[in-house]
Amino acid sequence: MNFIETRGNDGIKPIEVPFSEAILNPSTSFGGLYVPKELPELEENFLQNHINSTYKELAYDILKAFEIDIEESEIKKALDLYDNFDDASNPCPVVRVKDDLFVHEQYHGPTRAFKDMALQPFGSILSSIAKKRDEKYLILAATSGDTGPAALNTFKNKENIQVVCLYPDGGTSDVQRLQMVCEDGKNLKVLGIKGNFDDAQNALKNLLASKTFKEELEKDNIKLSAANSVNFGRIIFQIIYHFWSYIQLLKQDEIKFGEKIYLVVPSGNFGNVLGAFYAQNMGVPIEKLLVASNENNILTEWINTGIYDIRDKELKLTKSPAMDILKSSNIERVIYSLFGAKRTKELMEDLNEKKIFKMSENETNELKKYFSAIYSDDTFGTSTIKEFLDSGYLMDPHTATCIKAYKELKEKPLKTVIYSTAEWTKFSPTVLNALNENSTKYADKEALEEISTKYNANLPQSIKDLFSAKINHSLVINKEDIESEIVNFIRKS
Repeated sequence: MNFIETRGNDGIKPIEVPFSEAILNPSTSFGGLYVPKELPELEENFLQNHINSTYKELAYDILKAFEIDIEESEIKKALDLYDNFDDASNPCPVVRVKDDLFVHEQYHGPTRAFKDMALQPFGSILSSIAKKRDEKYLILAATSGDTGPAALNTFKNKENIQVVCLYPDGGTSDVQRLQMVCEDGKNLKVLGIKGNFDDAQNALKNLLASKTFKEELEKDNIKLSAANSVNFGRIIFQIIYHFWSYIQLLKQDEIKFGEKIYLVVPSGNFGNVLGAFYAQNMGVPIEKLLVASNENNILTEWINTGIYDIRDKELKLTKSPAMDILKSSNIERVIYSLFGAKRTKELMEDLNEKKIFKMSENETNELKKYFSAIYSDDTFGTSTIKEFLDSGYLMDPHTATCIKAYKELKEKPLKTVIYSTAEWTKFSPTVLNALNENSTKYADKEALEEISTKYNANLPQSIKDLFSAKINHSLVINKEDIESEIVNFIRKS
């Protein structure tokens, strides 16, 4: 299977590329993104045939259906990394919390967040390709809190790979920040940015598209790639676990084959719910995708009105910081799937140049066939955390946003899976505020210990160790200085 560009081809880049090229060099014509030329057609009984499959077996068969040009041994080596999760046989369990409500727990990997589900195997595959080609790569990652730790973890000390991670200073939890700044791999550089996640992501996209920056890297024979979900290597692994959601409900006798379900996804950059959109189009019986946002409710406005308007928007810092995003990269791939390259280019250029685009009424109605959206504020989130712990389930503030969608967006009495994208340990002060019903400013370590002791909650050793780890990356810079700092890092490495 080949990959093509969301905004069409400029006559300079190849019209189609294989998977390996799309993930190694994710920069495309007119600043677009790579997407599959078509989604694979799975056999009619694909879901039923995998009821007794392991997660790795399911993942392998979906990757094979995409006909990616990666050797079988490398695919299996990458998928073996799921063995390092809490439960090798079930790396992302689907747990029932109410009669019709299930939580898909995506945080059982090494950095305790859902990005491990994609970045662990993706990092292995990208590293192996680079080594096989005897090429050196600089991997850029911009993070709102979870991509950074996961990318640094998967690429740490990998041959032929250097990684620069950009994070908004003050825009992540302390645990997320420590997971990044304490990494000691010699091939890693972590830079705090004076700004927000959109600043970090825009810097990444500008560098990917910058001819002069690439020329600077070429002086040292270094090529450029990315670990963000602009890279389809991330997205392909984010399709798999939506199949797993459905299969687990089948396996638990909660649904019958063909019965539709709702999926509720907390969303910022839209990559997770994009994976669900692809899974739906590949045959998973999904009634609708319910998108949960926080007070940065740009996605809610877009899905409900067809208008994406960030002209007068200021990013709000919320208690669910991984969703504090205004410019969501992966809406572009949905727009392409529904309306094609020409229209995608028009809309995305409007957004880049005018900070607004408007879809037609017909286009908006088409979008609404697949998605419904709602947002919640921090008050709702904290009360939800308390409500669910009183019922015996501990969740983080991102997962809590899903409950608003579960309560208000469902139009049919169908089983519902919400996605828990991070463990409570990543946001323990917010969780403790919710449980104690106060606004006390807790230090992360204090909150972790109190919740662990008082509520008998599991506290992973990897989280405990952060507070005695050495800080190896303390630099915080202006966004204008990003390029020069990266070049200095390359030259010194």
